[in-house]
Amino acid sequence: MDILELRPVAEMLFSKIRELTSDGVGVTRESYGSGESVAADFLREFAVEQGLEVSSDRAANLLFRLPQTCAEGASVWCGSHLDSVPQGGNYDGLAGVVAGLLCLLAQKQSGKPSAVPLQVIGIRGEESAWFGKAYCGSSALFGQLDSDDLALKQRNTGDSLATCLQRVGADLAAIELQKPLFDPSRVRAYLELHIEQGPVMVARKLPLAVVSGIRGNIRHNTVQCIGEAGHSGAVPRWLRRDALFAVADLIMRLDEHWSVLLERGTDLVVTSGIMSTNPAEHAVTRIPSQVKFSFEVRSKSIDTLEAFYQLMRAECTAISRERQVRFEFDRRLLSNPAVMDRQLCDLLSKTCAEQGTPFEVIPSGAGHDASLFENAGIPSGMLFIRNQNGSHNPDEAMEMSDFMQGVQVLEQTINALS
Repeated sequence: MDILELRPVAEMLFSKIRELTSDGVGVTRESYGSGESVAADFLREFAVEQGLEVSSDRAANLLFRLPQTCAEGASVWCGSHLDSVPQGGNYDGLAGVVAGLLCLLAQKQSGKPSAVPLQVIGIRGEESAWFGKAYCGSSALFGQLDSDDLALKQRNTGDSLATCLQRVGADLAAIELQKPLFDPSRVRAYLELHIEQGPVMVARKLPLAVVSGIRGNIRHNTVQCIGEAGHSGAVPRWLRRDALFAVADLIMRLDEHWSVLLERGTDLVVTSGIMSTNPAEHAVTRIPSQVKFSFEVRSKSIDTLEAFYQLMRAECTAISRERQVRFEFDRRLLSNPAVMDRQLCDLLSKTCAEQGTPFEVIPSGAGHDASLFENAGIPSGMLFIRNQNGSHNPDEAMEMSDFMQGVQVLEQTINALS
């Protein structure tokens, strides 16, 4: 059958899961929590009704395949994540899982499976919003969750990642061994369809894009600058230990360094997405003694990440001396950048061109599970779908016509692999 005929199925899946996981503003599918589990359960029930086989791996990720497909044989994996940020959009992650399911349904209904069997994966725990660490589900799969990771606390409940994994049926004992929970050599390729999470494709009027690489990042969820409180009128500048001015100084210095590096053609983005003084001390007439903030730097180059991180730490040391404050850092978290497989990029590009769909090859500023697959030695490719209004907000507005063009490219790419 023509996979484009499955558009009503896709619309139903998106609509139903939006309804089930709505929080009144957007959707909330918390990692290893109720929203993510509701979405997973609905997709499981739907797939079984359609005659597909469904199982969970030892990291509690969902696996879909055609009946009688050998789970241990070589296969192409295709999918994305099931969770969302708080009050997020409906398509981030879910679009990739639905796309993979449509490819499986098309194979089942036509009776023509791909030469290399297709397995679709719905990955849990990709978003860092819930535990402060990204890629929990795929990291568990590759044996990359350590004891510090498993001790991370859920932002709302305070439950550890280990507790939450156990609650959804993951094999915590196996995960703690830090060994892969599957045989990577049996995965011929990993493909992920995802909405673009920035404005580039909309601005360039591109329905589709092939992803060349994925930025990595170094981050601290919490950095504290500690100074000394004082009366706003009684302490002169030269005697102040103002934590807020110290952090402002740091941010401005980092912005200057960032600007210079961009002029040199360096791939780099820097963000401090959380910043606050202590509410218990708030007063117009009080010099802040403490500021908490987050730090994140992203780049396609691990060397650039490390160099800018060390530059940030050096500036903190200088500001500590100049302003008589101190900086305290929580655990440093690293996600490695990845370059997508060249042959898969070429194949996706060729398929887009043959289909007559405008596209370009662009890097991804946001992180994706595909980076872990590629860095583990599994050839990986990504296809972006144009999306209005960015991502990680309730206003994601992917057009279904763009999505179905992407699904068609995905299907043809899977069928071309052997």
